[in-house]
Amino acid sequence: MTRTIDGNSLRGVSATTLWTLRNRAEEAKRPAPIIDDPLAVELYETIDYDYEKFGKPSQSHALRALAADAAARDHLARHPGASVVNLGEGLQTSFWRVADPKVAWISVDLAPVMEVRRELLPREEQIVECPTSALDRAWFDEVPDDQPVLIIAEGLFMYFEPDEVWALLTDLAARFPGGSLFFDSIPSWFSKKTVSPNGLHLTDRYRTPPMPFSLNIVGAAAIPKRIPAITRVDDVPMPRGRGPWGNALLMSFADAPVLKNLRPSISLAHFAE
Repeated sequence: MTRTIDGNSLRGVSATTLWTLRNRAEEAKRPAPIIDDPLAVELYETIDYDYEKFGKPSQSHALRALAADAAARDHLARHPGASVVNLGEGLQTSFWRVADPKVAWISVDLAPVMEVRRELLPREEQIVECPTSALDRAWFDEVPDDQPVLIIAEGLFMYFEPDEVWALLTDLAARFPGGSLFFDSIPSWFSKKTVSPNGLHLTDRYRTPPMPFSLNIVGAAAIPKRIPAITRVDDVPMPRGRGPWGNALLMSFADAPVLKNLRPSISLAHFAE
């Protein structure tokens, strides 16, 4: 990476990948980081963008990325040589963090994002690029069917309409039997804030895109009642971070029955064989 490129080519939901990139990179640059992500730092320093409009950096996106990495490593340990699909991958550098020489990695995102990935990230024979929406089932045909697949959807489903998400979940479970889906969700109160007339402003210069889809922990656990081909949905704990993010008492408090359905959640859905 020898030159700077303009990040303003990414707009709308696609621009949120710069928000998450900034948070991972700022964390990786710390003296004792919770995530080792040198490629994120390179991307961050190569893409010219007004990152300060996102406000103060947060650990949350680095911790979510670590949870996704752990799910990928666990899946690949149980299914050596299996495929991992990363939906709406954005500027994630998960492939290099997971570092499995046998994995087949399918990267799915819109063409403007894929162009930035092609320009700035190393080319790898194991990565199959799909420059399309996660909702376009054409990418299904790029996934090998010799092993159960793991599908990762970090920070994605909340930007879709509810009917789109439910239809996609149904189709994923039908097409990829024995596979799994790692995804995160926001609670309804947060979703309502983003779609309200005032919206959700991270700063006075940045309003997040609307996030019409929400799902709490109880709702995620009930998915098999709606989609029988999804047999179980596990609640995935957030990895420990620094300060409040690493305080065992506060973390357990967030899991109290009264509060756990009011916070963002991470889930791992399992598809029937």
